[in-house]
Amino acid sequence: MESITTSSYAVHFNGNAFLQLKDYLGKHTYSKVFVLVDENTKEHCLPVFEKTLANAFPFDLIAIKAGEVHKNIEACTHVWQALSALDADRKSLLINLGGGVVTDLGGFVASTYKRGIDFINIPTTLLSMVDASVGGKTGVDLGSLKNQIGVINQPKMVLVSTVFLETLEDRQMRSGFAEMLKHGLIQDASYWKALKSLSNLDTIGGDIYTSVSIKNKVVLEDPTEQHLRKILNFGHTLGHAVESYFLENDDKETLLHGEAIAVGMVLEAYLSNKLTGLPTEDLEDIKTSFFKWYPKVDFTSSDITAILSMLKFDKKNSHGNINFVLLESIGNPVIDVKIPNDLYEGAFAYYKV
Repeated sequence: MESITTSSYAVHFNGNAFLQLKDYLGKHTYSKVFVLVDENTKEHCLPVFEKTLANAFPFDLIAIKAGEVHKNIEACTHVWQALSALDADRKSLLINLGGGVVTDLGGFVASTYKRGIDFINIPTTLLSMVDASVGGKTGVDLGSLKNQIGVINQPKMVLVSTVFLETLEDRQMRSGFAEMLKHGLIQDASYWKALKSLSNLDTIGGDIYTSVSIKNKVVLEDPTEQHLRKILNFGHTLGHAVESYFLENDDKETLLHGEAIAVGMVLEAYLSNKLTGLPTEDLEDIKTSFFKWYPKVDFTSSDITAILSMLKFDKKNSHGNINFVLLESIGNPVIDVKIPNDLYEGAFAYYKV
């Protein structure tokens, strides 16, 4: 499978991925190499990584706790301190082996340790393969608020190997699939049609490549999210608020990122129907397709009030305005849309039916 070239690095796939890593390390003289994992990837993915590379290079291992709840500055401090204790200098390399929490947090740690060291991302979840693999966004959450602290900084390369997907449970696969469905909704109606027609996720290797290509095309045109790149946030304005709310409330079952974004895309499709001309048949198609893959989430009126109060923290906001990405039709997004307050209640009512 041909590598995908971004503005400053390449995304390598499957068998070619680890060959490229060996070649890269052979050509660069790093003082030390570190591998960052979480509890899950240490158990399930690190053995695959070590077996594939067959002791090709020595490295020190650093581990963090698993889960979005640990994507915070305290975990960064732990990794910074570990790097310092292990004598990492500015010529060190950090390889982030894990899902979006590991690659986001590891990229941020690398970007700030001694004012920046090189890093390589090896995403091990479907979500991180199709989302975190391109764009250079790094960072951590501020309390329950998603990705409030971070920088845009590019890795030296990204390695996507579908062998790691064999370690995932179905729920994690569906979480990543939500971002792939989003790529169809914002850029390619035929891709949306193909994905929504799938009966299972066993054969999506080629579709991963398509999603990475779509995201790369958008990021190349707008690397710092001034205009076009904003379309990647479809479903995320309300979706991130839903995710944050469920994350901070102990009496609620935590939602995975894709599960929350799936809710957000149905809600924002409703807003699109009311404000930007999304045809009703497309709205119904979107709702039916997401309910096929994602169980309906129950919202009380107090839940909805709390979720809406969190919209003010969305990163796309400017000058006090909450900016949404909506759809004119499937494959045709509109950015920076302001939402009348009286439409939110209707969106949640539509989702519940």
